[in-house]
Amino acid sequence: MRHFAFLADHELSRLFHRPPQEFGRDSEPSVLAAALGATLYSPATRRTLAADIAKQAARGVTSMVLCLEDAIDDRDVEMGEHNLVAQLTEYAESGADGPLLFVRVRTAEQITDLAERLGPALSVLTGFVMPKFEPDNGARYLKALVEAGLDSGRRLLGMPVLESPSIAYLEYRQRVLTDLSALIAGYREHVLAVRIGATDFASAYALRRSRDLTAYDVHLVAGLIADIVNVFGRSDGTGFVISGPVWEYFPQGERLFKPQLRRSPFAEAEDPDEAVALRSRLISADLDGLIRELELDKANGLLGKTAIHPSHVAVIHAMSVVTHEEFSDASDILAESAAGGGVLRSAYTNKMNEVKPHRAWAEAVMRRAGAFGVAAEDVSFVDLLAATASAQAAGPVRASVAPRLRDMSHAVNVRGTSAGSGGER
Repeated sequence: MRHFAFLADHELSRLFHRPPQEFGRDSEPSVLAAALGATLYSPATRRTLAADIAKQAARGVTSMVLCLEDAIDDRDVEMGEHNLVAQLTEYAESGADGPLLFVRVRTAEQITDLAERLGPALSVLTGFVMPKFEPDNGARYLKALVEAGLDSGRRLLGMPVLESPSIAYLEYRQRVLTDLSALIAGYREHVLAVRIGATDFASAYALRRSRDLTAYDVHLVAGLIADIVNVFGRSDGTGFVISGPVWEYFPQGERLFKPQLRRSPFAEAEDPDEAVALRSRLISADLDGLIRELELDKANGLLGKTAIHPSHVAVIHAMSVVTHEEFSDASDILAESAAGGGVLRSAYTNKMNEVKPHRAWAEAVMRRAGAFGVAAEDVSFVDLLAATASAQAAGPVRASVAPRLRDMSHAVNVRGTSAGSGGER
C-alpha cells in the first residue's frame, strides 16, 4: 500500500518533493501508526462488505474499521458477526491486498470468538479496536488480543478507544488515565495507536458540536484531548500515536457562520478556476470545518482521524502531507542536532528553529513524511486535493471524491446503509 497510489507517476513527480513510502500489514507498528490516515468506519452488517473494502481501497483508503459496536443495532450483533466472518472470508479468498483492516468489538470475548471463527481469513486483519476502554475491561481486551495472536500465529494489534465517562469526569480522570497508561505500557508492542471518542465525551454532558465548530471549540472536550495527549503523547519514548476525533458532518445544511476556508490558498493554486470551484464544493459539503479541525489536531499532537464518510478521506490525507517548509525545518533541525544543537534561522527565513526543543517535533514530521510524503515547494493541500479529485473522477471508480463533493444530498444511516458510518462516538 501507499498513500496517493492512484496518482500517475508524472503527477506524483509534480506534486511531491518526496513521494509517500510503501507499507503493508507486516510493516513495523511505528510505520503503520503513522500511516493510518483516515480510518474509515463501516458497519459490519453490510452485505457488500467485501466489495466495499476493495472499492474504498481503490479510492485511497488505507485503513478501515468494521464495526460491531455503536454502528449497529444491539439486536443485530449476532447477524453482524456472521456477516463479518462471511465477508472477510470472501475478501481473503479474493487475494486482494487492500487496506489495514480492524474489527471494532463490544467485548474481549468477541476477539477470541471471531479470531477462531475467521480461521485463515484472520490473515486480512491487522487487529481489533477496543471501545469504552477502561482499566478493568482494558486488561481483558489486551489479554484476549495477545492470546488470539499466539493461538493463530499472527501478529494482531489493538487500538484502545478512550471515550468513557470515567475519563470525562474530573474527579476520576487523573487516576483512570494514569492506570490506563500503566496498563497499555505493559502491552506496548501490541498497541498500535490510541483513539479518542470525543462524541461520547460530549454525550456525558449532553453536548454536541455544530458543523460551524471544531472539537476544540467545545472547551470540555478540548480539555479532555489535552489531558489524553499529556499522558499518552509524550515524546520521551513512552508515548503513542493518538488519532483525532471523528468529524460528524457530511450533508449540506443551513450555516450559522461564514465558511472557515480562506480564499487565498485556492486563488493561488496552480489552476485557480478549478481550485475556487473545489472550495465551493468543500464548503457545500461542510468539509471546511473538517479542514479547520485537522489543522488543530496537528497543532495538538494528533495524527490521523476517524472518518465516517468516504468524502472525508481525501481531505484528511491531503492535510496529512508534510509541507515543503515543515520538511525543510525538520531536516535542518535534525542535521544541526547531530552537530550539537544551537539556534538557526529557518531556510524560509520566517522563524527560529531551536534545535534541542524542536528535535522531537522534527522527528515526528519525518515519520509523517515517510507515510504521506513531502509536498513539492509551493504545492499546498489545495493542489493535492484537486489532483486527487481529478484522478479519481477520471479513474475506474467513478463514485469518488469529486462526485461526492458535488452531490452530498443523500442521507447516510448510521445503522449501516453507507460504506462509511459509525466511528468513535
